[in-house]
Amino acid sequence: MTEAGPSLKAARPGLFGGGVDLGRLLLEGRAFFALIAIIVVFSILSPYYFSTANFLTMSSHVAIFGILAVGMLLVILNGGIDLSVGSTLGLSGCIAGFMMQGVTLKLFGVVLFPPVWVVAVLSCGLGALVGLVNGVLIARFKVPAFVATLGVMYMVRGVALLMTNGLTYNNLGGKPELGNTGFDWLGFNRLFGVPLGVLVLVVIAFLVSLMLNRSAFGRWLYASGGNERAAELSGVPVKTVQIWVYVLSGICASIAGLILSSQLTSAGPTAGTSYELTAIAAVVIGGAALTGGRGNIRGTLLGAFVIGFLSDGLVIIGISSYWQTVFTGAVIVLAVLLNAVQYRRRVKKPTTTDGQSTSPQLGGKA
Repeated sequence: MTEAGPSLKAARPGLFGGGVDLGRLLLEGRAFFALIAIIVVFSILSPYYFSTANFLTMSSHVAIFGILAVGMLLVILNGGIDLSVGSTLGLSGCIAGFMMQGVTLKLFGVVLFPPVWVVAVLSCGLGALVGLVNGVLIARFKVPAFVATLGVMYMVRGVALLMTNGLTYNNLGGKPELGNTGFDWLGFNRLFGVPLGVLVLVVIAFLVSLMLNRSAFGRWLYASGGNERAAELSGVPVKTVQIWVYVLSGICASIAGLILSSQLTSAGPTAGTSYELTAIAAVVIGGAALTGGRGNIRGTLLGAFVIGFLSDGLVIIGISSYWQTVFTGAVIVLAVLLNAVQYRRRVKKPTTTDGQSTSPQLGGKA
């Protein structure tokens, strides 16, 4: 028998003759494989899990996390973090609830009941304003993203508590004679059998994907997240991009808040607590790098479905909510670990030929 030479060995980097690297395949597709595994396991454990009705119900829950995660992806691609999205979600719901209850103008002695579309637009405008504050603090005043968004998170949550005095706005269905009905359509109505919240998630994800892949802003975002200094020297408006990603994240949080309030037909100041961590987890599970410049919409959506289907599956089989927190935390830690392994594997390692080490930078001598 003859031994294959170094050149033949080098020509087969994968585990199979076709050059398929199984390890890389599992790493890059981990969110998809995890989702399949979750569906299979819970379908075996519960006869109620694997059904169209249950999948649609779980998807409506995932829509809220998914919309938050899409906004968070933009921030993380830029190398930042946004801890205020959960509080923005809660405040947007409270603003909607406040307006649906009627806005009293004491000076004129009247009570205004704005239509639902006005409520939605103003709530999204509030989210954009919160994002603008975050962006200006980070881009213009050089406040670290973690500190800036942490402070804004507490301020926004405090405003929601002050607005409501710690209480919840109930019965947001409105009254026909006041012209403010229709708020619950976002949470309960379906189009072709699909919950509207899921369709909103699909539309947002599609638009953001187009922006990332087909627009100059998307190229600027990846460039500034990968290497901010190099992007700035190349003419990329780094500060403008940084501000806009936080504005878009705030808008996504407000939309998620409207959907959640519509589903519950109520709005409370504590809604969305810890949702920012769930959004970050979805982005990380989807393969985005917390250092910025790497990630995509497809992975983020898969990450959101992994978390949502896992949480709902644990509820269906009767697992304690405390254990749900443990499982979710373990999934996040594992995702971060796999991210570190994935991006470390991308660094080209030195190769050995005939017992001599060849530098990947300089190459071997002739």
